[in-house]
Amino acid sequence: MTALNFRIGQGYDVHAFGPGDHLMLGGVRVAHTQGVLAHSDGDVVLHTLCDAMLGALALGDIGQHFPPSDPRWKGADSAQFLQHCDALLRERGWRLGNADITVICERPKVGPHAMAIRERLAQLLDTELDCISVKATTSEKLGFTGRGEGIAAQAVVLLQRL
Repeated sequence: MTALNFRIGQGYDVHAFGPGDHLMLGGVRVAHTQGVLAHSDGDVVLHTLCDAMLGALALGDIGQHFPPSDPRWKGADSAQFLQHCDALLRERGWRLGNADITVICERPKVGPHAMAIRERLAQLLDTELDCISVKATTSEKLGFTGRGEGIAAQAVVLLQRL
């Protein structure tokens, strides 16, 4: 069997809204009327991207690498998680080809922050801006996101051999 030169991974994350005045989205502080309930900073964009990267390499999920039961990760900046996942890729001879991320919520509006999120992700992953897509959608007022109870994100990544 020949070695594959590409791998695909997908991720999903969700957090309920709670007390606070902002959300972290892709490493960018976004003002909001609420924060999220989470062990770390609750950045759904970074968490779903980590899960997609780990999944592509069959390395488990973010909870296995950074368990919420571990006090070291209380309030942690999720950028650490993403950089750890990127290092795992590179150690194994892979790099991010591209990432496509969708944020699902009624509020805050993500569109005005999409470019800043893309720029931050490209910086964290040491990749080109055109390798990162960030978009948003609502759930048309259906379900927990539609009722404004929380936020979700999903990501798909393509990895390429170095």
